[in-house]
Amino acid sequence: MNSRLKWVIMFIGFLSSYPAVAVDSTHTPIQETERDASSTTANVLSATDRARAHLWDLSETEWRRYKQLMQGIRGSISPSTISPIEVLGIHARDDAERKRYAEVWARAMYEDAGRILAFQRAYDAAAKRLYPNVSLIDISRLPGKRDVKTPFQSGDRLLFFTRPDCPACDLLLNKLLKRIDQVSGIDIYLTDVDKGDDRAVRDWASNHQIDPDWVRSRRVTLNHDGGALDKLTQGQGKIPMVMRRRGEDVTRLPASDL
Repeated sequence: MNSRLKWVIMFIGFLSSYPAVAVDSTHTPIQETERDASSTTANVLSATDRARAHLWDLSETEWRRYKQLMQGIRGSISPSTISPIEVLGIHARDDAERKRYAEVWARAMYEDAGRILAFQRAYDAAAKRLYPNVSLIDISRLPGKRDVKTPFQSGDRLLFFTRPDCPACDLLLNKLLKRIDQVSGIDIYLTDVDKGDDRAVRDWASNHQIDPDWVRSRRVTLNHDGGALDKLTQGQGKIPMVMRRRGEDVTRLPASDL
């Protein structure tokens, strides 16, 4: 074999081993270039996003953070109408940032309230000008107040059976005294007080702010029970109890009627 042929064969062998190395050495730079281009594309805001960011007076960096936050829990649990300012404020990274977004949102809400009130005033004026003799609400079609039924008549007297140191009795007494102008009077009967111990009855009345003028005019009478409750209820009465005397009839009144 002459020297020229030997040299050609050696050169072909060298080329056959070179492509594998060449492919491996050029693969990584191409992939890195593709990733850099993809990253750059992701960070570029669309014209619509830039316009919306401008309307909210936010920078492109702030708008990207807002969109990123909406991809997480905030977008899952908040209404779609939540504002970018609220999103950024809720997820503020420090107190200063939270305060800044809070002030921006407060100013926006204040200004919007002014716009709403201004439009309402303009609407009211327009309605009066265009329809001066027309009422927007037909009052005659509104439901009237229902007649409130009362268990009392002016000639009724209420019989109230109570005892000292009884919080439930005191609550019921307060309700009764508010009704005193609707009836002829209230007769109070105290149990658990020694018969003839009028001072205990007077002390009880004073502690419960019973007006002495009511007692003098007999709008309120103070009495020892003396078995009256057992007689009227055949021994079934329990303290506190309210009964209504209408003429000769005496009936029990539930507390819910007071």
